[in-house]
Amino acid sequence: MMIRILLAEDQAMVRQGLKMMIETDEGLRVTGEAVNGREAVALNERHLFDLVILDIQMPIMNGLEAARIIRGRWPERKVLMLTTFNDDEYALEALKSGASGYLLKDAEPEALIRSIRSCMSGGLSLQDDVAAKVIPRLLRRSEEEELTIDPSITPRELDILKLVGEGRSNREISEELGLSVGTVKNHMSQLMDKLELRDRTQLAIYAIRHNVV
Repeated sequence: MMIRILLAEDQAMVRQGLKMMIETDEGLRVTGEAVNGREAVALNERHLFDLVILDIQMPIMNGLEAARIIRGRWPERKVLMLTTFNDDEYALEALKSGASGYLLKDAEPEALIRSIRSCMSGGLSLQDDVAAKVIPRLLRRSEEEELTIDPSITPRELDILKLVGEGRSNREISEELGLSVGTVKNHMSQLMDKLELRDRTQLAIYAIRHNVV
């Protein structure tokens, strides 16, 4: 199945270069382009996309604000943040905004394609040096706040929560636990309802902050 991608980047040369990199994979197509966050939101209102790639620093509306709006209105659409900023604060804000990935623009083309595929399969994709900054911060917060696991979470849900926190896709979780993908999705929906969370990115953050991983 062809993955339809909206690419939002205000610099035309960078945007065209990224498009060429993405479309080296025959299953990926950039079917929409935007120069700022507001335009990205407007395009989502008129067209169907599977994944939205957003630069963080854009005029009129930045990528973080656009991500919050897009994930709020169209929760089935994945968001990947692509930026020059190797900054843990930006990465944390991106995850809170519902992004499924955070990648630096100097990443290799193969890393960009892997991140897209990971986001589409339900995984959480963080560049290694970004993850090295973000995860310790999440762990420090959990130690400071002395967070406890919701007692209504079942042992099976805890198993799934742990694997989500490790960035595993639904397929990988199903293979690890010997469950169908549909059963994994049902457990995740129940977890999100119990914890009042919006998506699997927030589930992953919950897992890390509560020392489940």
